[in-house]
Amino acid sequence: MKNYINRIIGIILLIGSTFSCSSDLDFDQANDLKLQPTVVGNFSYFNIAAADFVGDDGSQRNIQFDNQEFDVFRDRNLNSYLQKADFHFEITNTINRAYTLMVLLQDENNQTLDSILFTIPAYTGSNNTITRTEVFENQRLELLKRARKMEFLIAMSPGPALNKNSTGNLILRSSATVYLEIQ
Repeated sequence: MKNYINRIIGIILLIGSTFSCSSDLDFDQANDLKLQPTVVGNFSYFNIAAADFVGDDGSQRNIQFDNQEFDVFRDRNLNSYLQKADFHFEITNTINRAYTLMVLLQDENNQTLDSILFTIPAYTGSNNTITRTEVFENQRLELLKRARKMEFLIAMSPGPALNKNSTGNLILRSSATVYLEIQ
């Protein structure tokens, strides 16, 4: 009797599975797929001591970092997906001297495509941090996509003389947020 009931249940399950529900699948939905990832990464950093602005002969000098390779946007796929980029800068000055910082974005022929200028006040004993976000969209984004090199120029403003015993630092921290759209 038990064997007979198992056969009936098996036949009912077999017949029931042949009458399953289904609907038409729309594989064209894959064509409507739109991904919008956001990528955040460190961009550039330096920490320059006050004494580094003084030459071996005791003269005060400006600092220039050589062209750094900046070919992040050389990849054709990344360029086609890139919709916007934000560069976040944080500059802290603990030196009793004001500075001007210029960030130059250049093409492969060292032609400046875009520049970012910062005026950094002298340290007076209280917090001296500047934060700023540079947004690259539309035409400015197209210039950024062509950038292959980046250069930093730091110029001292008039003020108290520095020497090898001067204290303090000029610190730059930066990051980039990149917004992509993949269709």
